[in-house]
Amino acid sequence: MLTPASHYRRLLGTIGGVSFEGIPFEETEDQQALRQLARDVAERELLPRARHWDETEEFPQASLDALRDAALIGITIGEKYGGMGMGDVEAAIVLEELGRVDVSSAILAQLIFNGPPRAIEHLGSDALRERWLPMAASGEAGFCIGISESEAGSAVTHMRAQLTRDGDGFRLNAYKNYVTGGHKARACLVWCRFPASEGAKGIGAVVVDLESPGVEVTGTHVKMGLRGTSEAELAFDDVRVEEDDVLLFGDPDNSDSFKRLISHINHERCGNAAMCIGAAQGALEYAIRYMSERVVGGRPLADIQGLQWKVADMATQLDAARLLMLRAVHLAGPHGTPPALETAMAKTAANLAAKFVCDEAIQLLGGYGYSREYPVERIYRDIRGLCIGAGTIEIQRNFIGSNLVKGRIPNSPSWRNPLR
Repeated sequence: MLTPASHYRRLLGTIGGVSFEGIPFEETEDQQALRQLARDVAERELLPRARHWDETEEFPQASLDALRDAALIGITIGEKYGGMGMGDVEAAIVLEELGRVDVSSAILAQLIFNGPPRAIEHLGSDALRERWLPMAASGEAGFCIGISESEAGSAVTHMRAQLTRDGDGFRLNAYKNYVTGGHKARACLVWCRFPASEGAKGIGAVVVDLESPGVEVTGTHVKMGLRGTSEAELAFDDVRVEEDDVLLFGDPDNSDSFKRLISHINHERCGNAAMCIGAAQGALEYAIRYMSERVVGGRPLADIQGLQWKVADMATQLDAARLLMLRAVHLAGPHGTPPALETAMAKTAANLAAKFVCDEAIQLLGGYGYSREYPVERIYRDIRGLCIGAGTIEIQRNFIGSNLVKGRIPNSPSWRNPLR
């Protein structure tokens, strides 16, 4: 009979990794090696502590140390700053493998791969890059992003965070909510209003050293899942911001900076999709192993056709989402940004597939699936948060639908614009 933990490591090694031989998404030898390295670190270092982070709500420092020791934390940072200079494809590979065993730990990598350091390298000044990217590549400093506020979540243009001029710099007054890892980070990328901002016009972003006077962690949220990486509330009370700390200046006459910031979140959305896919893959593998070992009425559950159909549906939805995610990250190219429409479709598909697969995995384990002694219920709770973060499923559907009816089409050979 399968016990809560004794077979988990073994099962993760029995069902092979992702292979795309003979199709456009075939991985290079370097990418295959990266996947194997990420899987080895995940199974050896992250897996044994995954339940601990969830039960105690401790920050997974040991996971961060393991990623740093394996030189995985800075893979998307430019070589000039101590990283490997890789892109969205490689970020997705690593995030999928880490998410397969523990999403709370995977988010630590997500915040570096697709969070503020990526924005700093793509959009920031030389001064910002030289100050922060070496610390990101080495894992010396943690990063977080402050966008949401109590009345500005999906409706991000309702934000109240405000910069005011102060000599040759600014003062920041803001209260940011649901800042992932903000209680442990060194720097925060804060979306805010520049002077005379209104609506989307004049919204830009600054990088704030969280050791600066006037910054305070006012609390953290007690969550359903992703309990190892708490969501913090950060208060910025008249915090000094220098010109060199500005990532994108918000011009009150236009919304160009806001649009660039929104576009850059496509990196995070692809990372979100990759973690969902990895987590769902882990749940599916666990369920298959359980079905093979659980004997009822003299035969294993895996021999029952109705349950085989469940597994078939789970695997089909999961692979469909994986292919949409791969399309989005491959369209980004080595150093570009994943396109918005394809990214929204990938995140939506991955979120929905993960919900379906993890829910069915719980069902296949029966009462054990509902027990915290087994990993599938934790996996379900973790991915549920990813269906909200980086833009809800509903927001993605709004974007996809509105773009399609306007005549924009995804990058697929069979699509024809119905408005032409």
